[in-house]
Amino acid sequence: MAITWETVEKIFKTTKSIAVVGLSDKPDRESYQVAAYLQMAGYRIIPVNPRVGEVLGEKAYPDLRQVPEKVDVVQVFRRSEDVPPIVDDAIAIGTRVIWMQVGIEHPEAGRKAEAAGLQVVMNACMRSTHRALKSSKRL
Repeated sequence: MAITWETVEKIFKTTKSIAVVGLSDKPDRESYQVAAYLQMAGYRIIPVNPRVGEVLGEKAYPDLRQVPEKVDVVQVFRRSEDVPPIVDDAIAIGTRVIWMQVGIEHPEAGRKAEAAGLQVVMNACMRSTHRALKSSKRL
């Protein structure tokens, strides 16, 4: 499940929509801050959280299977033990990438996602990675 800078660069360059599972509507939360950064960078953010109605001006959905549009990346802000059903849903909706934020890893679910053709990033912050690529002029 090793991923290269070239692969991550391609993910960002080809992504239009990011479904953020576990996106909080509280501005002091990391999920909110990362999603707000990605939204300002031009990505469509789709909140996935059954406890909120709207985040960052976007309608929230209770789970990935309820999202009525194409999702390029599923970004996970949930505990590692919560990842397997999220991966199952990501596979079911035909996303291309499952991205687990810093501190979130589930190798077994990652292998299942890869076997289904998804690219998998674990234990990495999308905002930090995007910033690093931008500062190195790769994005």
